[in-house]
Amino acid sequence: MKNQFLEEGYSVVDTDRGVNKLLAFLKEHYPSIIKDNEIDLNELKAAAGLPIDEKVNGYGLNFVGRNFARAKYSQETDKELRLNTTMSKDIDTTQNLVLKGDNLDSLKILKSHYTGKIKCIYIDPPYNTDKDEFIYPDKFNKEEAEVLGLVNLSEDDFARMDFSFKTKKSHNGWLSFMYPRLLLARDLLSNDGVIFISIDDNEQANLKLLCDDVFGEENFVGNIVLQTATDNNKTQINTEHEYILVYAKSKENQNAWESESEAAQLIEKQYLALKKKFSNDISTIQIELRKWIRINHDNLPRVAHYDNVDEIGVYHDGDVANPRLGGYVYDVIHPDTGKICKVPAKGFRFPESTMRKMIAEGNIQFGIDENILIKPKIRLESAKDILRSVIYEDGRSSTNYVESLLDKGVFDNPKSHTVLKRLFSFVLKENDIILDFFAGSGTTGDAVMQLNAEDGGNRKFILCQIDEAIEERNPAHKFCLDNNLPPVISSITIERLRRAGDKIVKEIEDENGEVGFLDDLKKDIPDVGFKVFDSVDAPKLEVEDGEIMFPELIGDTISRIYNMIFTVGLDEPTQVPEEVVKDCIYKIENNYYITNSTEISNEDFADAIKNGKVFIDGWTASLNSTLQHYKEDVKIVF
Repeated sequence: MKNQFLEEGYSVVDTDRGVNKLLAFLKEHYPSIIKDNEIDLNELKAAAGLPIDEKVNGYGLNFVGRNFARAKYSQETDKELRLNTTMSKDIDTTQNLVLKGDNLDSLKILKSHYTGKIKCIYIDPPYNTDKDEFIYPDKFNKEEAEVLGLVNLSEDDFARMDFSFKTKKSHNGWLSFMYPRLLLARDLLSNDGVIFISIDDNEQANLKLLCDDVFGEENFVGNIVLQTATDNNKTQINTEHEYILVYAKSKENQNAWESESEAAQLIEKQYLALKKKFSNDISTIQIELRKWIRINHDNLPRVAHYDNVDEIGVYHDGDVANPRLGGYVYDVIHPDTGKICKVPAKGFRFPESTMRKMIAEGNIQFGIDENILIKPKIRLESAKDILRSVIYEDGRSSTNYVESLLDKGVFDNPKSHTVLKRLFSFVLKENDIILDFFAGSGTTGDAVMQLNAEDGGNRKFILCQIDEAIEERNPAHKFCLDNNLPPVISSITIERLRRAGDKIVKEIEDENGEVGFLDDLKKDIPDVGFKVFDSVDAPKLEVEDGEIMFPELIGDTISRIYNMIFTVGLDEPTQVPEEVVKDCIYKIENNYYITNSTEISNEDFADAIKNGKVFIDGWTASLNSTLQHYKEDVKIVF
């Protein structure tokens, strides 16, 4: 009953009487703890960071290294970020990020600011096939196990895990790799957030169980089958598909998904071209539009019936009759004959007030006289797409597109930007943030820029890609050297984004040039830039001959400031901090970030404290009298 009222647009006041708040909290924030509506104590220990027995088994998805992988999720990163000004684009204005390095570290760094703020995550992780060079990359040894609080592991246990993680096509290694990353992904998703994960048959079944564990099986949205080009290899069954698993942070917070119909937009574009050619000759426009629709019928799924035209635009004629007995009965006067129009046998489906409004707005089609049933005009702009469980896409078109941007053979099997645009259009609003922590060739960023260019949105992307070395025999290696780029995969990611953005800008400028002085028809150029950050070792204190040795910091001042911004989490890391005192004090609104604090005066400290919150880089601070004087007013950041 409650859902029915909500669907009708009522505001519903709900009660938590009888609800176990602790159980509800655990289900929302730690769904893997609840198994068959009971608390799994071992999972609870893992979530709390308490010592656990790696060998304990129980109900659920169990794999070698599971508790180890869970502990990796809670472990602090020993990395920080360094701004790469050379590889960045539009660094002073962009709101997009590219983080180079191990995505496990990048995700942990992102948590400080972006927890609960990412609307959509798309990832295309390694598929763990015979062709993949995937090897479990996370640190694993006895020393690490002790640090993580794992107990009761024998030599045989270590040997078994070591073998499992380093064996090609190891399910245990792949799951242990994915588990902490998916847990971090869940933390980053907003309450109405969604994650799409591309996968094939090698790990689809395991990934489904793993995602049930991480996100809760009640938050499974669906499994999309992506039908790709025909596989002509001689096997028992020719594989022509992949999967996209879809989970929500909370399915209860998801409305019905729909997006603007791309096919309807094609009809609208043709209508406008005909209107420009034939002006107000409605009859000719309708005849020509119907000819065009017949020719292009196969490219207009679910909208080819929109083939009527009036002074307002394109529409199809709907049904005015109520679907069952008991509809509304009232008089509708024919505008030409002045007589009462025929009433459907089951009555009208709309109340009289709605009918009067539709007539006044030109949204009712009358027959030649009162004996013909009137019909509602269903406008083309009301046509919406729904996301179906099967999508067809010839993967060769994606390869051809990337080759047109880069070069032949630079990146094998890139994901389809058209498929990703379609997925994103159902879940992303115009200012949302999307994350892809297996960025690959950068398809997600390209798709977001294209989507923004098409509808004027301001969606932001965050891409993470490890600096995986490219073999010399690979054409991508030569491509990188020819373009003065390091021969690593992240260079391909960034160069693809750069060129895709340039292509979008040129296309918009060309279109705007064609419309001349008609400013209303000109498109805005979207954000096609990105700030690039390198993952580097964070500073750490060393002990030498019984003395504490402070690290020698490598990197520029602005990188120290950005690391504080990421760590503190109060300000958007894409913002450009304002310089207050050169190489020392920077601010974003009322938050002041100070590095090299030994170089600034009492007056500088006093001004910052008077005007806002003050955060000091602990690695460049000194416990001098100036800092001691203000210790109640500042926070030290490490």
